[in-house]
Amino acid sequence: MDSTAPAEKTSDPDLAYDVFARNCPSRTTLEHVTGRWGALTLGALHDSTFRFNELRRRVDGVSEKMLSQTLHALERDGLVHREAQPTNPPRVDYRLTPLGRRIAEHLLALIHFVEGSQDAVGEAQRAYDSRDGLGGR
Repeated sequence: MDSTAPAEKTSDPDLAYDVFARNCPSRTTLEHVTGRWGALTLGALHDSTFRFNELRRRVDGVSEKMLSQTLHALERDGLVHREAQPTNPPRVDYRLTPLGRRIAEHLLALIHFVEGSQDAVGEAQRAYDSRDGLGGR
């Protein structure tokens, strides 16, 4: 995405950005926040400061490479703060910035809603899968 291209304005005069517009920079941030690893990383960091490997254990299933890429993107977006301690061996801690904390609170509300809806989701999936033996297709 060309970061020098002007963001397309939304029809809402109170908003400076429109995530539905192809060249809007907010779309990239939304991808970082709502992607599987971004959402889980922000959710995990809401509760505590973590070192890299602690965070990797907390976000079960994320590879070292993906967590590293995710943390870099979230740090660049101003959502995660990386603090390197001048110790031997080096110690690096990750925590949310105030903006990251606000976003994580919204994500956690969605995460908790999804977790609490799994019985209904499972029921809907079973009903869908049982239709005509082909999921209704």
